[in-house]
Amino acid sequence: MKDFFYAIQDLFVDYLFWPFDVLRELDLNNWWLSNIVSWTFTIISLVAFVYWMKQLKGYNDNNEEDKSVTAHEYL
Repeated sequence: MKDFFYAIQDLFVDYLFWPFDVLRELDLNNWWLSNIVSWTFTIISLVAFVYWMKQLKGYNDNNEEDKSVTAHEYL
């Protein structure tokens, strides 16, 4: 079981966090370049949120959702 946790450690430390290591080694003084990973995740999240809201609006416009009070048994 110990090898399993070491494998997870290797995955994160050696592969998934390498962009942060590169940015730390560059010792950037520019705020925009230092936060490029955060901005990338923010943009991806914003695009996903807009897509999800468009899908919800499409279902709402088609009246596909049962909005009655007795839609669920526990109500």
